[in-house]
Amino acid sequence: MNRFTEPEIDAVYRAIYERRDMRHFVPGPVDAQTLDRLIRAAHHAPSVGYMQPWRIIRITRPEIRTALHAIVEAERQATAQALGEREDAFMKLKVEGIRECGEVLVVALMDGREKYVFGRRTLPEMDIASVACAIQNMWLAARAEGLGMGWVSLFDEDAVRQLLGMPAGARPLAILCLGHVEAFYDKPMLEAEGWDTRRKLDVCVFENAWAAPAATEPVQSPDKA
Repeated sequence: MNRFTEPEIDAVYRAIYERRDMRHFVPGPVDAQTLDRLIRAAHHAPSVGYMQPWRIIRITRPEIRTALHAIVEAERQATAQALGEREDAFMKLKVEGIRECGEVLVVALMDGREKYVFGRRTLPEMDIASVACAIQNMWLAARAEGLGMGWVSLFDEDAVRQLLGMPAGARPLAILCLGHVEAFYDKPMLEAEGWDTRRKLDVCVFENAWAAPAATEPVQSPDKA
Protein backbone atom coordinates (compact mmCIF):
# COMPACT_ATOMS: atom_id res chain seq x y z
CA MET A 1 0.00 0.00 0.00
CA ASN A 2 2.81 2.40 0.84
CA ARG A 3 5.10 1.10 -1.88
CA PHE A 4 6.03 3.31 -4.83
CA THR A 5 5.23 2.16 -8.32
CA GLU A 6 7.87 0.09 -10.08
CA PRO A 7 8.98 2.99 -12.36
CA GLU A 8 9.27 5.25 -9.30
CA ILE A 9 11.33 2.66 -7.44
CA ASP A 10 13.57 2.19 -10.47
CA ALA A 11 14.11 5.95 -10.67
CA VAL A 12 15.20 6.12 -7.02
CA TYR A 13 17.75 3.35 -7.45
CA ARG A 14 18.94 4.77 -10.76
CA ALA A 15 19.71 8.10 -9.09
CA ILE A 16 21.62 6.29 -6.34
CA TYR A 17 23.68 4.12 -8.67
CA GLU A 18 24.35 6.79 -11.29
CA ARG A 19 25.20 9.62 -8.90
CA ARG A 20 28.77 10.79 -9.41
CA ASP A 21 31.14 13.20 -7.70
CA MET A 22 31.55 15.43 -10.74
CA ARG A 23 34.61 17.58 -11.48
CA HIS A 24 34.09 18.43 -15.14
CA PHE A 25 31.41 20.97 -16.07
CA VAL A 26 30.27 22.82 -19.17
CA PRO A 27 29.32 26.53 -19.10
CA GLY A 28 25.78 27.59 -18.39
CA PRO A 29 23.68 28.80 -15.48
CA VAL A 30 21.47 26.53 -13.38
CA ASP A 31 17.80 27.35 -13.79
CA ALA A 32 16.54 29.25 -10.73
CA GLN A 33 13.53 26.99 -10.20
CA THR A 34 15.73 23.90 -10.43
CA LEU A 35 18.17 25.34 -7.92
CA ASP A 36 15.27 26.08 -5.59
CA ARG A 37 14.07 22.47 -5.85
CA LEU A 38 17.55 21.16 -5.05
CA ILE A 39 17.94 23.39 -2.01
CA ARG A 40 14.49 22.38 -0.77
CA ALA A 41 15.48 18.74 -1.21
CA ALA A 42 18.49 19.35 1.02
CA HIS A 43 16.31 21.12 3.58
CA HIS A 44 14.02 18.09 3.79
CA ALA A 45 16.82 15.79 4.91
CA PRO A 46 16.58 13.91 8.19
CA SER A 47 18.43 15.42 11.12
CA VAL A 48 19.23 14.13 14.59
CA GLY A 49 16.89 15.66 17.15
CA TYR A 50 15.35 17.64 14.26
CA MET A 51 18.13 20.18 14.75
CA GLN A 52 18.46 20.95 11.01
CA PRO A 53 22.08 22.11 11.41
CA TRP A 54 22.76 22.87 7.75
CA ARG A 55 23.36 26.39 6.52
CA ILE A 56 23.74 26.90 2.76
CA ILE A 57 25.54 29.92 1.31
CA ARG A 58 25.08 30.57 -2.41
CA ILE A 59 28.15 32.24 -3.93
CA THR A 60 27.17 34.77 -6.59
CA ARG A 61 30.07 37.22 -6.48
CA PRO A 62 32.94 36.24 -8.84
CA GLU A 63 35.62 37.54 -6.48
CA ILE A 64 34.40 35.25 -3.69
CA ARG A 65 34.37 32.27 -6.04
CA THR A 66 37.94 33.14 -7.05
CA ALA A 67 38.96 33.40 -3.40
CA LEU A 68 37.41 30.01 -2.63
CA HIS A 69 39.30 28.48 -5.52
CA ALA A 70 42.56 29.92 -4.17
CA ILE A 71 41.85 28.41 -0.72
CA VAL A 72 41.17 25.01 -2.28
CA GLU A 73 44.28 25.19 -4.45
CA ALA A 74 46.46 25.93 -1.41
CA GLU A 75 45.09 22.86 0.36
CA ARG A 76 45.45 20.75 -2.79
CA GLN A 77 49.17 21.52 -2.79
CA ALA A 78 49.48 20.77 0.93
CA THR A 79 47.56 17.49 0.56
CA ALA A 80 49.78 16.42 -2.32
CA GLN A 81 52.89 16.94 -0.21
CA ALA A 82 51.34 14.97 2.66
CA LEU A 83 50.66 11.97 0.39
CA GLY A 84 54.32 11.17 -0.08
CA GLU A 85 54.85 8.66 -2.87
CA ARG A 86 51.34 9.27 -4.22
CA GLU A 87 51.93 13.01 -4.65
CA ASP A 88 52.41 12.88 -8.41
CA ALA A 89 49.35 10.69 -8.93
CA PHE A 90 47.25 13.02 -6.80
CA MET A 91 48.38 16.12 -8.65
CA LYS A 92 47.16 14.59 -11.93
CA LEU A 93 43.62 14.31 -10.56
CA LYS A 94 41.04 17.03 -11.13
CA VAL A 95 39.67 17.57 -7.62
CA GLU A 96 37.27 20.49 -8.15
CA GLY A 97 35.31 22.46 -10.72
CA ILE A 98 34.84 25.75 -8.87
CA ARG A 99 35.74 27.97 -11.81
CA GLU A 100 33.67 26.12 -14.41
CA CYS A 101 30.45 25.08 -12.67
CA GLY A 102 27.21 27.05 -12.88
CA GLU A 103 26.69 27.37 -9.12
CA VAL A 104 28.91 27.24 -6.06
CA LEU A 105 27.27 26.50 -2.71
CA VAL A 106 29.05 26.34 0.63
CA VAL A 107 27.36 24.09 3.18
CA ALA A 108 28.16 24.67 6.83
CA LEU A 109 27.15 23.67 10.33
CA MET A 110 25.23 26.31 12.25
CA ASP A 111 26.54 27.90 15.41
CA GLY A 112 25.03 27.21 18.86
CA ARG A 113 24.80 23.46 18.30
CA GLU A 114 25.85 22.61 21.86
CA LYS A 115 22.28 23.23 23.09
CA TYR A 116 21.01 20.31 20.99
CA VAL A 117 21.43 17.21 23.15
CA PHE A 118 18.74 14.90 21.74
CA GLY A 119 20.63 12.13 19.92
CA ARG A 120 23.99 13.84 20.45
CA ARG A 121 24.85 13.41 24.12
CA THR A 122 27.29 10.58 23.38
CA LEU A 123 27.58 11.16 19.63
CA PRO A 124 28.02 14.92 19.13
CA GLU A 125 29.26 14.36 15.57
CA MET A 126 25.70 13.50 14.52
CA ASP A 127 25.36 17.14 13.48
CA ILE A 128 27.88 16.39 10.72
CA ALA A 129 25.94 13.26 9.77
CA SER A 130 22.78 15.35 9.46
CA VAL A 131 24.47 17.82 7.10
CA ALA A 132 25.79 14.90 5.05
CA CYS A 133 22.20 13.67 4.65
CA ALA A 134 21.19 17.10 3.34
CA ILE A 135 24.04 17.07 0.84
CA GLN A 136 23.14 13.56 -0.30
CA ASN A 137 19.53 14.62 -0.84
CA MET A 138 20.72 17.44 -3.07
CA TRP A 139 23.16 15.15 -4.87
CA LEU A 140 20.50 12.58 -5.78
CA ALA A 141 18.02 15.27 -6.80
CA ALA A 142 20.67 16.93 -8.97
CA ARG A 143 21.35 13.62 -10.74
CA ALA A 144 17.63 13.19 -11.40
CA GLU A 145 17.57 16.73 -12.82
CA GLY A 146 20.50 15.90 -15.11
CA LEU A 147 22.92 18.18 -13.25
CA GLY A 148 26.33 17.25 -11.96
CA MET A 149 27.47 17.97 -8.44
CA GLY A 150 30.86 17.65 -6.77
CA TRP A 151 31.72 17.83 -3.06
CA VAL A 152 35.00 19.67 -2.45
CA SER A 153 36.50 19.15 1.01
CA LEU A 154 40.02 20.41 0.35
CA PHE A 155 40.10 23.71 2.21
CA ASP A 156 41.21 25.42 5.38
CA GLU A 157 38.13 25.80 7.58
CA ASP A 158 39.25 29.05 9.19
CA ALA A 159 40.00 30.63 5.80
CA VAL A 160 36.54 29.79 4.46
CA ARG A 161 34.89 30.84 7.72
CA GLN A 162 36.59 34.22 7.59
CA LEU A 163 35.93 34.74 3.89
CA LEU A 164 32.21 34.14 4.29
CA GLY A 165 31.77 35.94 7.61
CA MET A 166 30.60 32.89 9.54
CA PRO A 167 29.94 33.36 13.25
CA ALA A 168 32.02 31.69 15.93
CA GLY A 169 30.95 28.08 16.27
CA ALA A 170 29.84 27.72 12.66
CA ARG A 171 31.88 25.27 10.58
CA PRO A 172 32.12 24.91 6.78
CA LEU A 173 31.94 21.29 5.66
CA ALA A 174 31.58 21.38 1.89
CA ILE A 175 32.06 23.50 -1.17
CA LEU A 176 29.55 22.15 -3.68
CA CYS A 177 30.10 22.58 -7.41
CA LEU A 178 26.80 22.31 -9.27
CA GLY A 179 26.15 22.60 -12.96
CA HIS A 180 25.68 21.14 -16.41
CA VAL A 181 27.93 18.31 -17.58
CA GLU A 182 28.69 16.85 -20.96
CA ALA A 183 28.29 13.34 -19.56
CA PHE A 184 28.32 11.55 -16.24
CA TYR A 185 31.29 9.31 -15.48
CA ASP A 186 30.67 5.62 -16.16
CA LYS A 187 32.43 4.87 -12.87
CA PRO A 188 33.39 7.05 -9.91
CA MET A 189 36.27 9.17 -11.17
CA LEU A 190 38.75 7.98 -8.54
CA GLU A 191 37.98 4.38 -9.47
CA ALA A 192 38.38 5.11 -13.17
CA GLU A 193 41.69 6.83 -12.47
CA GLY A 194 42.94 3.83 -10.49
CA TRP A 195 43.08 5.69 -7.17
CA ASP A 196 41.01 3.07 -5.34
CA THR A 197 38.26 0.50 -5.89
CA ARG A 198 34.83 -0.09 -4.38
CA ARG A 199 34.99 -2.41 -1.38
CA LYS A 200 33.20 -5.74 -1.61
CA LEU A 201 30.06 -5.91 0.51
CA ASP A 202 31.31 -8.80 2.61
CA VAL A 203 34.07 -6.49 3.85
CA CYS A 204 31.52 -3.91 4.99
CA VAL A 205 28.46 -5.92 6.08
CA PHE A 206 28.50 -8.08 9.22
CA GLU A 207 25.90 -9.92 11.26
CA ASN A 208 25.55 -9.69 15.04
CA ALA A 209 29.25 -8.97 15.66
CA TRP A 210 32.24 -7.23 14.10
CA ALA A 211 33.69 -9.19 11.18
CA ALA A 212 31.09 -11.95 11.53
CA PRO A 213 30.00 -12.81 7.98
CA ALA A 214 26.37 -12.21 7.07
CA ALA A 215 24.24 -15.36 6.77
CA THR A 216 23.22 -14.48 3.22
CA GLU A 217 25.19 -12.83 0.47
CA PRO A 218 23.97 -9.22 0.00
CA VAL A 219 22.66 -8.34 -3.43
CA GLN A 220 25.38 -6.76 -5.55
CA SER A 221 24.81 -3.34 -7.04
CA PRO A 222 24.98 -2.79 -10.81
CA ASP A 223 28.45 -2.68 -12.39
CA LYS A 224 28.09 1.02 -13.11
CA ALA A 225 27.39 1.91 -9.48
